[in-house]
Amino acid sequence: MVDVDYDSSLVIASVIVAFLASYLAFSVEQFLFQKLYTKHEKTVLLASGLFLGFAIWSMHIVGILACQLPAGFYFDPALTVLSYIVAVVASTFSIWLTTRSTLPMPRLIIGAIFMGLGISGMHYIGMLGLILPNHQVRYDAVLVVCSLLIAMSGSGLSFWLAFKYKMIYAPYKWQLKVGITAMLALSIVAMHYVGMAAAHFHMQSELLPILGQMPAGQGLLLFTIIFITSLILLAVFAVAILDLRLEERNNQLLAANKELANLAMQDNLTKLPNRLFLIDYAQMLMNEYRDSAQKIAWIYIDLDRFKAINDAFGHHVGDQLLTHLTSRIQRHLTNEQKLLRIGGDEFLLVAENSSPEEAIQMAEKVLQWIQDGFLIAGKDINISASIGIAMYPEHGNNPQDLLINADAAMLMSKEQGRNTYSMFNYTLDQQESKSQSKLINDLYKAVEEEQFVLFYQPKFTTDYKICGVEALIRWKHPTLGLLTPNMFIQGAEKTGLIIRMGYWALEQACKQIHAWEQSGEPFFPIAVNLSAIQFEHKHLFTTLEKLLAQYKIQPEHLIIEITESTAMHHIELSIRTFERLRHMGIRIAIDDFGTGHSSFLYLKKLPVDELKIDRGFIRDLQAGSKDEMILESIIQLAIKLGLTVTAEGVETPLQAEILTRLGCQQLQGFLLGMPVDLERLNIFLSDLDRTAYPLLQGV
Repeated sequence: MVDVDYDSSLVIASVIVAFLASYLAFSVEQFLFQKLYTKHEKTVLLASGLFLGFAIWSMHIVGILACQLPAGFYFDPALTVLSYIVAVVASTFSIWLTTRSTLPMPRLIIGAIFMGLGISGMHYIGMLGLILPNHQVRYDAVLVVCSLLIAMSGSGLSFWLAFKYKMIYAPYKWQLKVGITAMLALSIVAMHYVGMAAAHFHMQSELLPILGQMPAGQGLLLFTIIFITSLILLAVFAVAILDLRLEERNNQLLAANKELANLAMQDNLTKLPNRLFLIDYAQMLMNEYRDSAQKIAWIYIDLDRFKAINDAFGHHVGDQLLTHLTSRIQRHLTNEQKLLRIGGDEFLLVAENSSPEEAIQMAEKVLQWIQDGFLIAGKDINISASIGIAMYPEHGNNPQDLLINADAAMLMSKEQGRNTYSMFNYTLDQQESKSQSKLINDLYKAVEEEQFVLFYQPKFTTDYKICGVEALIRWKHPTLGLLTPNMFIQGAEKTGLIIRMGYWALEQACKQIHAWEQSGEPFFPIAVNLSAIQFEHKHLFTTLEKLLAQYKIQPEHLIIEITESTAMHHIELSIRTFERLRHMGIRIAIDDFGTGHSSFLYLKKLPVDELKIDRGFIRDLQAGSKDEMILESIIQLAIKLGLTVTAEGVETPLQAEILTRLGCQQLQGFLLGMPVDLERLNIFLSDLDRTAYPLLQGV
């Protein structure tokens, strides 16, 4: 056997070549990972594989030349080129593998085996191409297996580290990059020199009783190095596999969380995107179309009388109707059109790159698709829809405004008889509706902060003396100033805020009654209006009992006013409520009498104390008119029933004179006194010796 020595300078050169080749491989992987080069990935990948394969192959050649081989050796061209091709294939594969977005366990193991075989194959094919005249090469099988294991485990560890590199941020990336480069270089160098140690060169005339024989000391040292290197690589590779499995579990958890997030933005019944999805989707569209001349149509679809379908056939039929309708519409949509479900029976169709004319055509098609009818559970279901259209950007620059305006246009379709469409336009009514919506939004804060004040409008006897006051709520809006009830009461009733506002007014009135009773000043009963909602509220009596006990006032000093329509709505319930209020000692007045539900038959049953005639009978009152004859009948009948009669809306002396002549007992209106705050009311109460009429005229 020929003893082989190594040229230390060439050995160092081979290590440097291996490190540079590894560094190049990792740098190329980063280059490919950038999105900028995805269009040319295949070309860059092939070029990188050719160059990296040449670098690794060069290290192999330098490593062979580092051996002091017998004179006259040369390389077989075909086998040497084949070894280079193997290096290129292995290099290309390694670069491709590390550029993937994921690295599952099977891919890591297969990649490690393939890369290890590629590096080893390059080495041993290159060794076959080494021709030594009059010499033969024999291999130690154990060392050959060790070289394969080193190449595989080192390659697998390098792949895993390269994948982890993408997940780590500065300042640790530089250290990890050097570590990855060193690991891959160690794998290549260790495999090469273990493979060279496995090769024994013999003269053809030598008899080799034991193949692979070497001096005992050198063999022990080499075995120790190989064993320790293999243990380190295998241990680290095992840790890498465990970490990768943990990474896969984390990825599965992230995928599950992503699926849950998607479900949160999806309607459970129809599987359509919901209102949560609309926020991000609309923002993305508006960013895309902001600088474009193209428009986006928001087509708001509301099914007509869908509740009747649920009531008549059951909710399960209603649910099937929604799913059938969704499928029917979606079959006709293009990639630039998306259907969303934003409410129970409300849908939104967003059409990109759509003109107003195209949006109208789409609305007409949707109406036709819905009108075609549905066969559900053996029943023919016919339904229609009302549609509103708003265009981006002229009808709104944000999702909220577009949705509000499309909804306003849809409501216009409802008012026009349903089963039609309307394009949004800035009419006075829609502007008022939008302003009312903003006012209702402010009303929530107003109730929380109690931004209200009570004004008091006096009532007078026919000789113009004050005989009571009516409490009227005002809203001290932070920016709009003092608002009268007609501007916000309807909104308060729609939102249910009227209940809290009504109880606040009752408490303020009771507090004022208590103050007047304690001061000993002349007192006049305070009348407080109750809305229909509050009149039927379950806590009305307990609240009144609590207020009477808390402020210790005389119940007869408080008058509850109920409109005629409210009293007549549920007449039997009203009678029971009135009886209970009168049992508590509270006086009751019917407000706006004669506005449409008047019935003297019911009036005789209602346990009330006062009847307030609506201003509609007073406005055009003239001597000898029909209004006078009607008023005379109402006043005389009410007096005979034992009721106090009050006329509202008295604005002229002639009206006051006629009402007095007809027997009306109390007068209220702008002629005698405007609603005033407490400070100005106290001026009137300070001098009861003067008649009220000239006093209030001077205020």
